[in-house]
Amino acid sequence: MALTYDHPGEQTALDPIRLLDIRDTPLSVDEVFGAVGDAAAGGTALFVGTVRNHDGGQDVDALGYSCHPSAGEELRRVAEKVVADYPVRALAAVHRVGDLRVGDLAVVVAVSCPHRAEAFAACRKLIDDLKHEVPIWKHQRFSDGTEEWVGAC
Repeated sequence: MALTYDHPGEQTALDPIRLLDIRDTPLSVDEVFGAVGDAAAGGTALFVGTVRNHDGGQDVDALGYSCHPSAGEELRRVAEKVVADYPVRALAAVHRVGDLRVGDLAVVVAVSCPHRAEAFAACRKLIDDLKHEVPIWKHQRFSDGTEEWVGAC
């Protein structure tokens, strides 16, 4: 069954980008989820990225994120592309910078759309493009004393 978009609620909202931020303070899933509430949305997809205790076969003790001064502008560009490609009712994305410990939230993104399939697809596009296109870098510190920088994340 093909979806039709005759009702205004089936289309992209006039101002769907509700929250975009890069911050050095702890992130809140509730804040991001609350930002994407919309009465016309039948589906909301949320992704939470956390600091895990391993990477590439090594134990991770901690990591730090840093970003280029243009990261906020690039995050907006990525969000605007998602909004252009999907019927987004509301979108939010926040990324942490600074020193984080295992278990800390590193990134939280959410998208609400008229239907669940669109919400899942838009959320996946948002986190994948954020990871690949926004200039945020990860500095991992391993338990054996070694460390590494990971490119745009």
